[in-house]
Amino acid sequence: MDTHQQHLQILANLGIETINPMQKAAQKAIVKDKDILLLAPTGSGKTLGFLLPILQLLKPEIIQVQCLILAPSRELAMQIEQVWKKMSTGFKVNVCYGGHPMATEIQNLSTPPALLIGTPGRIADHITRQTFTLDGIQTLVLDEFDKSLDLGFHDQMSFIIGHLSQLNKRVLVSATAGIDIPEFTGLGTPTVLDFLPEANTENQQLKMLVVISDEKDKLDTVFDLVCSLNSESALIFCNHRDAAERTSEFLNQKGIVTTFYHGGMEQDDRERALIRFRNGSVNYLVTTDLAARGLDIPEMKHVIHYHLPLQAHEFVHRNGRTARMHASGTSYLIFHRDEERPAYVEKSLEELTLSKRYPLPKLPEFQTIYISGGKKNKLNKIDIVGFFSQKGKLEKGDLGLIEVKDFTSFAAVKRTKVKELLLMVREEKMKGKKYKIDIAR
Repeated sequence: MDTHQQHLQILANLGIETINPMQKAAQKAIVKDKDILLLAPTGSGKTLGFLLPILQLLKPEIIQVQCLILAPSRELAMQIEQVWKKMSTGFKVNVCYGGHPMATEIQNLSTPPALLIGTPGRIADHITRQTFTLDGIQTLVLDEFDKSLDLGFHDQMSFIIGHLSQLNKRVLVSATAGIDIPEFTGLGTPTVLDFLPEANTENQQLKMLVVISDEKDKLDTVFDLVCSLNSESALIFCNHRDAAERTSEFLNQKGIVTTFYHGGMEQDDRERALIRFRNGSVNYLVTTDLAARGLDIPEMKHVIHYHLPLQAHEFVHRNGRTARMHASGTSYLIFHRDEERPAYVEKSLEELTLSKRYPLPKLPEFQTIYISGGKKNKLNKIDIVGFFSQKGKLEKGDLGLIEVKDFTSFAAVKRTKVKELLLMVREEKMKGKKYKIDIAR
C-alpha cells in the first residue's frame, strides 16, 4: 500500500474524511523539521496531528522503541494509545503508567514496541530498571508538556531526555501559549505551529455568567444551578480533591446522579468514572483540573466553576470543554458575595439569578453494566452486542456505548431494561464461559 492509500485507510479506520489545517501543518513540519512546538486548543485533534507524521518516521525493520511519547496523566497516555490502535498501523504500541502492573509492562516490553507511550514517572522507572533499549529512540514527543511541569515531573523528564543519546527530533505539544521551555528539553530554535486563538479574540460562542452564592459554602447554589440546566450534562470544577468528593456526595444525596474524578483515586475508579460519564450513565462529573484537558470526554454545553482556578490558563482550559468549533456553551462562575475575584475575570460579566423552584434533573437514560471479561478473554464489542441481544432480548436502541478493556468490559444499557436484562443473563454463558455481569458501581 502506498503512502496516500495508507493515509486514506487510516482516516477511514478513525471514521474521519480529512485532516484539519493544524494536522496538515503538523504532519509536514514533524516529518521535515528537527524541533517543533505545536500549540493548539483542547479538542482540536493534536493527538492525530503528531501520530500521523510519527507513522511516516517509523521503520518496520528496526525492532526497537523508535518513538517515545510522554504524557502528564495515565488517561492521556491511554487515550493516545487508543488512537494509535484505531489507526491500525501494524506497528506495535505499549503504554506504561503508575498503577499498571510493572510485571505486565516488563513482559510487554520484552518484544519492543515501535511506539512507547507513558507518564514521566513510570518511564523513568523503566529506564532505571533497564527494561528496554534506548538506542533506537530518535523521536520524542512531550504532550501537554506544560501540564507535566505543573504536576512536578521536571526532574523525571530531565532524567529521561538525558538518557536519549540518539534523539534527533523533538516535538513539544501544548494548549497553552507563553510557557517557558526548560533547557533540558534540548529544543533549539523550534518550528512553531501556533493554532491557538489570539488572546484578545473572544470566543463568541462562549457565554460567561456569574452566579452569586449567599452562603460561603456554595453547595446549595451548585444544586440550584444544576437543577436549572434542563437535565443537560455539565462539568463541575473544584480546586481540591476533597471538595470534588464532598460536592458529588451532596448532589447525590439530593437526588442528582453524579460521580467525582481526581488524581488521588485508584486507576480503576478513575477509568470507571469516565466510562460512566462518557456513556450517559452519569450526567454530572465533579472534578479537579485533571479533567480540564487531555481526556476523551464529550463536549459540554455547561461548565461550572465551583472554585475558580489560581491560574488564568487553567480557567481557559476548563472553559475549553465547551463552545468548541461551531457549538455554543456557557461557563458559570460561582462567587460568594464577599469573595475576591481573580484578576483574569472580567468585571462586567452578566449575573444569573437562580430560582429555588427548578425540578430535579431527569435520571440518566442509561446505566453502566460491568462484565468480568475483556480483550484478554477474547471478548469484543460484537460478542457483547450479540449476547445481550440474544440472551438478554435487548433491541438496537437499548444498548449504548460499549468499552472493552483488557480484563473487564462496560456496556451502557437503557435504565428501563437493566433489571430484566440481569435476570435473563444471570445463568447464561458468553462464548462458552460464565462471566459476572452486574451494575457497575
